[in-house]
Amino acid sequence: MSPATAHAPSLPLAVSQTAEAFFEVLPWFTNALVVTLIAGGILFFVCRAATSKMRRVPGTLQNMLEMVVDGFYSFVEGIVGPKIAPKAFPLLCTIFLFYLVSNWLGLIPGVGTIYLNGKPALRPPGADINNNLAIALLFMVVWLVISMKEMGVGGFFAHLFAPKGGLTGILRTALIPIFLFVGLLEIVSISVRPFSLSLRLYGNIFAGETLLHTMAELGDKLGLGNALAYIARVLVPVPFYFLEILVGFLQAIVFSLLCAVYIQLSTTHDDHHEEGAPH
Repeated sequence: MSPATAHAPSLPLAVSQTAEAFFEVLPWFTNALVVTLIAGGILFFVCRAATSKMRRVPGTLQNMLEMVVDGFYSFVEGIVGPKIAPKAFPLLCTIFLFYLVSNWLGLIPGVGTIYLNGKPALRPPGADINNNLAIALLFMVVWLVISMKEMGVGGFFAHLFAPKGGLTGILRTALIPIFLFVGLLEIVSISVRPFSLSLRLYGNIFAGETLLHTMAELGDKLGLGNALAYIARVLVPVPFYFLEILVGFLQAIVFSLLCAVYIQLSTTHDDHHEEGAPH
């Protein structure tokens, strides 16, 4: 290539909207799954290292982990209550820590920009709709189990369809069709929760990827020349990296928060249920 045509390597024109196979022979083994395994491995080894030799006077790593766990437990308990918190906390904390680590892993230089066979070798799991949907569906199974155990099968469906507010007499009977209709709407709302959880996270993480990609290409789009475009590719995205660090934390919190709220909504006893419950 002659000097006249030489130029700095350019990034692909757009960020892929889907995860891509890491190996052609294993189409299910995607670049998002690789980062998922890395994030899981980091969490496992950090937790193992912090808890393998517990001390009365904790070391730095044990102290940091205890601070995170205690703080998040208080966060969950404040939403679902002290009775439900021990049941909901393990999954909610795991979801939060996984997405926090995986979202931040997606910001490490090379994730999304190192290519093998024309495809990105690594991709943040939050930008893979399949990963998000799998975790959301797993949460819905746990949500159903917790709700059924707390309310009972009859109480669960009464919570959806029965008249609320302690109504009695003719007014209660007259409003039954309305509450049945509202219950059906609630069933529809519950059924779309996994998709809303998945798409909300996917949209935010994918948007962050696209933003960083666009800022990295800004110098080329403005025609600054090879040297300045290369410098711009390194420096311009830096402020947006700090923004995405905050976004990665907030999205991990929001996903877990919504899950906690869904549990709280389905395990809250109505007044008439509490009055009839045995003491």
